[in-house]
Amino acid sequence: MLHHAKLDKCFWAEAAMTAVYVKNRLPSPKIPHKTPFEIVYNSKPSVKHMRVFGCQAYILTPKEKRLKWDPKARAGLFLGYEEVSKAYRVYDIEARQVMISRDVNFDEWAFGMSMMISDDDIDGLDFESIDLDDEEPRPRHFKQTGKRNAQPNHDNDDASMPRAVRQRPGLEESSAPDDLSSRRANEDEERKSEEQHDTPTSSAFWHASANAVEAAVDFSEPSTFEEAVSGPDQVHWRKAIDAELDSMKLRGVFRAAKLPNGQSAIGTKWVFKIKRKADGSIEKYKARLVAKGFRQKYGIDYTETFSPVVKYVTLRMVIAITKHFGWTLDQLDVVTAFVYGVMKEQVFCVIPEGVELDSTFDCLELVKAIYGLKQASRVWNETFDEFVCSIGFQVSGFDPCLYIKTSDGHCVFILVYVDDVLVTGSSPKLIAQTKNDLKTRFEMTDSGKCAFVFGIELLDGEDGSVTMCQRRYVDDVLKRFGMDECKAVASPVDVSSRLVPSNSASKVDVPFREAVGALMHLTTATRPDIAYAVSFVSRFMEKPQEEHWVAVKRIFRYLQGTKMHGICYKPSAKIDFRGYSDADWAGDLADRKSTSGYVFMLLGAPVSWGSKKQPSVSLSTSEAE
Repeated sequence: MLHHAKLDKCFWAEAAMTAVYVKNRLPSPKIPHKTPFEIVYNSKPSVKHMRVFGCQAYILTPKEKRLKWDPKARAGLFLGYEEVSKAYRVYDIEARQVMISRDVNFDEWAFGMSMMISDDDIDGLDFESIDLDDEEPRPRHFKQTGKRNAQPNHDNDDASMPRAVRQRPGLEESSAPDDLSSRRANEDEERKSEEQHDTPTSSAFWHASANAVEAAVDFSEPSTFEEAVSGPDQVHWRKAIDAELDSMKLRGVFRAAKLPNGQSAIGTKWVFKIKRKADGSIEKYKARLVAKGFRQKYGIDYTETFSPVVKYVTLRMVIAITKHFGWTLDQLDVVTAFVYGVMKEQVFCVIPEGVELDSTFDCLELVKAIYGLKQASRVWNETFDEFVCSIGFQVSGFDPCLYIKTSDGHCVFILVYVDDVLVTGSSPKLIAQTKNDLKTRFEMTDSGKCAFVFGIELLDGEDGSVTMCQRRYVDDVLKRFGMDECKAVASPVDVSSRLVPSNSASKVDVPFREAVGALMHLTTATRPDIAYAVSFVSRFMEKPQEEHWVAVKRIFRYLQGTKMHGICYKPSAKIDFRGYSDADWAGDLADRKSTSGYVFMLLGAPVSWGSKKQPSVSLSTSEAE
């Protein structure tokens, strides 16, 4: 199926689910004149809605969710059928995620992600909602392990709107078959005890449904050690826990000890995280043992805590330079970075879950820093800085997390953001040598070409350009504040609004500060187009009123229609660096102070920008500027 559809093996789970769906509706040699579906549900299955797996598909975008000049549909690839609703599963090529929609047009003769039709041709397509009247959604006979709705609602008008869903990840070859088989066996036992004996057994019907796949690889992240080692993903989490403890043992992080009189031991906690790729699929399971640093006492357990990270403006300039010169940008991840830093203070911690010690010891002494300690990041930064400088790099005077090395007319750059390291330069030989030097000192995962860094996607264009985009972050923010289904607008600010601080003693009960903070992060990284709007609403943090919250929601509505917007750097014959600045005059209605804005452009795209209210009142436009 994957070969015929010209799809990568990362879609194998979707292919498996669709194969099972179709197989259950085909005659079986073990069941004369009937299909497995008929045996279970006593009705003939409908096949009129079936389509060729992997064919090109076009998802209708409802009128209320598209702007005037937007195409009426999004291009995608057909992956299968939704289990609990009358809808198709389609991979949205632009958004890089699986969508569920009833309104889909299919081209069953075209496959792969190339040769998609143009937006003008899309507008001419006819869309008909999926019709499965002959085949109602069937009740499940086993436990729900995912987050899908247990009961479909076919009367809801929103059912026809496409919605994003979590992708089914690929399973590791070594553990998936046994793990999945054991889960099916457990499900069979549960059915035998819960159902009547005349109910068909698993031999008559394939049970590899969406929930079986989700049971084998759960998408949730456990919050406790007990949940991790006893949950549906325990095989993966146990491996991650063992890897973390082995790494700590190898580096001599702990030393068994007796707690001295007068000393206190801080607690520890396991933190579990699923690391994902740029397309949302699972890259690996990570378990981290962290200290409860909030129990540390200043002057006893720690002193200095500050540690720098690379500035976004540095990242943008380096990406622009690499695109101009055609350099590669490689990404490396330091495995358990903090444990490389040697502790200066004497700190004790309680024995973590999963660690067994001789009864003569009652705590652990931290020889190396671990995540959660207040000084851990600083100790790691000092360790990394010392080593990088020892191999010939110099710290940039502009950014302490940018390291530069020159040799024989070539240069190499290193950027570091906590444990994420980027390496680029004019000489592939120097880059390889630098990476080898780093790997000699630190255990690192080499991800090769950088595609997703610091929460930012780097999308390569056919014209040689690269776009920095945060569409996943936008989706997460919209969902967090209940704006994921809002109607898009064309601008982030309503020019007719006249907002001023309120004199009221009360304020509206909304997450105003949290929302503005989330928008500030987006503004700082990749979205200069909302810089003024975010700067403006941030003036009302003290006592936000309903009209101020409406202004914040308008920014969300603007982001709804511009998720794919970002910063695009294109190759150029020469490096063209320009700066622009401007200011209004007495634009703030409350105190008549002016607002200044600036932007610096490199290769035709912004690398630095800002919008800020001036500290004093200007008496003229020239003074304001």
